[in-house]
Amino acid sequence: MAPKQHSRYLPLLLTVFILLLDQLSKAWIVAHIAENTVGYRFLGDFLAIVHVRNTAIAFSMGDSLPLMVKFLFFILVPLALVVAVCIVYGSRKFTLSSFHRWVLALFLGGGIGNLIDRMFRDFRVVDFISVKVYGFLGFERWPTWNVADASLVVSGILLALSLLFEQPKKEGDDV
Repeated sequence: MAPKQHSRYLPLLLTVFILLLDQLSKAWIVAHIAENTVGYRFLGDFLAIVHVRNTAIAFSMGDSLPLMVKFLFFILVPLALVVAVCIVYGSRKFTLSSFHRWVLALFLGGGIGNLIDRMFRDFRVVDFISVKVYGFLGFERWPTWNVADASLVVSGILLALSLLFEQPKKEGDDV
């Protein structure tokens, strides 16, 4: 493989790292902390390591939806999105900057991590990081999250910022 090809696919190591960190941390939580309990507290009550299962998406949205709707919107649509990102990532039709490749790799790690939970843990994503936010946005504690969630949020923020602040290419600029 040519050096250019290596650098093109190097960010996918981040995908593998996020996926491994996510799944190993979830496996540890499942094995060591009983579901719906607090395992550890740090800095008083600021940070807690807990074991909860989210049967919906962010902030438990869609928890009461019928199973077929959950299958469509929580598995099939995210799976199609992951496939689409992989196609864009690997295609030569799209010109992606190195930064965007790293952001997409971060997104893929989180997306695949939560998809694995939904597919192999009965639509129940393992969440375990609970942070006290002292009433911010009406929450005493931020909704519990995991490594995959964090990578999805960070990749979304980075993508949005890059779209807001990226300089448009002028005609005649080399790509």
